[in-house]
Amino acid sequence: MNQTQMNEKAEYVHSVFESIANDYDKMNHVISFGSHIAWRNYTMKQMNIQPGHTALDVACGTADWTIALAKAVGKEGSVVGLDFSQNMLDVGAYKVANAGVGNNVKLVNADAMNLPYEDNTFDFVTIGFALRNVPDVQQVLNEMARVVKPGGKVVSLEVSKPPFIPYRKLFYLYFYKILPFIAKLTVNKYEEYAWLPQSLTNFPDSRELASMFQKAGLDPVQVKLFMGGVSALHMGTKP
Repeated sequence: MNQTQMNEKAEYVHSVFESIANDYDKMNHVISFGSHIAWRNYTMKQMNIQPGHTALDVACGTADWTIALAKAVGKEGSVVGLDFSQNMLDVGAYKVANAGVGNNVKLVNADAMNLPYEDNTFDFVTIGFALRNVPDVQQVLNEMARVVKPGGKVVSLEVSKPPFIPYRKLFYLYFYKILPFIAKLTVNKYEEYAWLPQSLTNFPDSRELASMFQKAGLDPVQVKLFMGGVSALHMGTKP
């Protein structure tokens, strides 16, 4: 993908997320049949966050994971939720306030491709169901690895491609064909949700993504597949 294509993708993704911000949480529940919460809870257990830790939630959307991280790090810790969609952050800010974690959460409008932080700043850097939407996956992983402290973890939870091909075909049928119609019925948005599945087409599978984590300088990399690989957790440690 050349620079012009990356810019065009970034602009289009931005417009999509600005327009679906208010329906985003409802659709996440519908798309994953509510499973994304269990996947995130499992991931949080694996991360073993302690009170006082710091975390950056990249492409935080409406701040669900940001809030979970804030509760885990406690009053002594701090969490930044970063997203390029102000509409998403506005929904997130309301949820952060309601969750009572406003004192240790900062929401920042910025670009995942160019994180506005010094090297070795955070104990954890997370990205949830957003890596496939960025213009350059490797660049974002490099940035996440750069701002995490040595010994810290970079964590991605993302839709994936089931390794078992017949199951993959079945999943694609749901994701590409059925999902946009569900979105039309649920939140009356077809185009935006017809595009989101397409973002999986050129996205690396779980093995390729693990290699990209290693290329970013993260080792070891743990991989866990959920529901036969429709979703995958990747967790890399910075040496």
